[in-house]
Amino acid sequence: MTFTELGLAPALLRAITAEGYDTPTPIQQQAIPLAMLGHDLLAGAQTGTGKTAAFTLPMLHRLAMTASAKNKFGGIGTRVLVLTPTRELAAQVEESVRTYGKFLQLTSTVIFGGVGMNPQISALRKGVDILVATPGRLLDLQEQGKLDLSTVQMLILDEADRMLDMGFLPDIRRVLALVPKQKQTLLFSATFSDEIRTLAQGLLHNPKSIQVTPSNTTVQRITQSQHLVGRGKKKALLTHIIQQHNWSQVLVFTRTKFGANSVAEHLTKHGIPALALHGNKSQAARTQALQGFKDGTIRALVATDIAARGIDIDDLPHVVNYEIPNVSEDYVHRIGRTGRAGASGEAVSLVSLDEEGFFEAIERFTKQRIERVPMPDFAPEPGERAEPIAMGRQTIWGGAGRPPPREVMQAAAKAAMQEMRQRLNERPPRARAGGSGAGGGAPRPAGGGGAGNRAPAGGKARTPAGGGRPSLGKPQSARPQNYR
Repeated sequence: MTFTELGLAPALLRAITAEGYDTPTPIQQQAIPLAMLGHDLLAGAQTGTGKTAAFTLPMLHRLAMTASAKNKFGGIGTRVLVLTPTRELAAQVEESVRTYGKFLQLTSTVIFGGVGMNPQISALRKGVDILVATPGRLLDLQEQGKLDLSTVQMLILDEADRMLDMGFLPDIRRVLALVPKQKQTLLFSATFSDEIRTLAQGLLHNPKSIQVTPSNTTVQRITQSQHLVGRGKKKALLTHIIQQHNWSQVLVFTRTKFGANSVAEHLTKHGIPALALHGNKSQAARTQALQGFKDGTIRALVATDIAARGIDIDDLPHVVNYEIPNVSEDYVHRIGRTGRAGASGEAVSLVSLDEEGFFEAIERFTKQRIERVPMPDFAPEPGERAEPIAMGRQTIWGGAGRPPPREVMQAAAKAAMQEMRQRLNERPPRARAGGSGAGGGAPRPAGGGGAGNRAPAGGKARTPAGGGRPSLGKPQSARPQNYR
């Protein structure tokens, strides 16, 4: 099949030819005709299968065949809304819209957090046919009265599984309340979890279901291997692998932002130009890191799972799991960054004793055994045992086969108790009634609460925030702030 046989508008075929494409991928062959006919779609497609063009091309075709609309500000009404989980993915989707729609008289823009609002507000007031956005910033602009989604005819959710993983479900529901009920909806997801199917049931109307790869399997073109490595030898092994094979471009995954910074610093110190990519980076720094990685000035990009979503490099040859994800689906997303657009790829996992259980779960999830390649110089030390893994404020067990030994759990509990006692001992003494003096602590400010919560003269007694508890400050939004 060729793109011409799909019945796309001549202007789109011209743009596709200019990009050097002539044969649609399997997801494009199945999704484009159904979307052009106006069906709702539930599409399962892993990263690198051509899914962006699978919804961009039919969306542009339908817009080219229909009249434009007007928004409440008097500008062009938005007819298509595309929601993505991250800034990078939003920018790349909008870039695809511009690429394939360059011979059409259609307008588009992208809005996400981390940059100024004013240019985005100005673009929305003038109006665009196609709006690509992350949920957080979209709702921020809605709350300010700067957004009009009443003219939306098509809603597209890209990487819906990742949006759910990032906690965007409440935001998605709020967005749904802003768009017309009568519309076409396309939902794309790399995996079909129960949560995704539940979302689809409430969102899609008589959808056509497409899945171009078997459920929960990884891309077959990717060569996968694992190395069992000592807990303190991972950085040395990673450096050795990159230098031994002279890799010029490798994407390295860590579990935390701190880990990404640490690994990037180690690689740079040992002659491998590297940068970290995570949510604490400014948008300018993230864009600079991605550009340096694409043009070859950066050999290694070290990223957390969420920050890596949206990295779109057709010929990325190597991915390394420096730390093994405790969610098996994340492994599929990670290695899916390589082996794209028909190219081959390589995924290497550095597995410590603490993570063997995670890797066994991945093998069960992907229904395959991944070759373990011995690296004697970097193997665990004799007598080294698995230990719980710290993840933020929680500790999880990633050892293989069975729960952590009793003595390990006892040691962890003892350490937690010691930390709690230390924090209590470091607290400043509370002020007692009667102000300063022997054992009186710090003097109480005039009109303060104190014993009995006495009221200032002539005033009303003040109750501490939270019904007698100390105030914890301004409550934070439930949305993931780094990806607005």
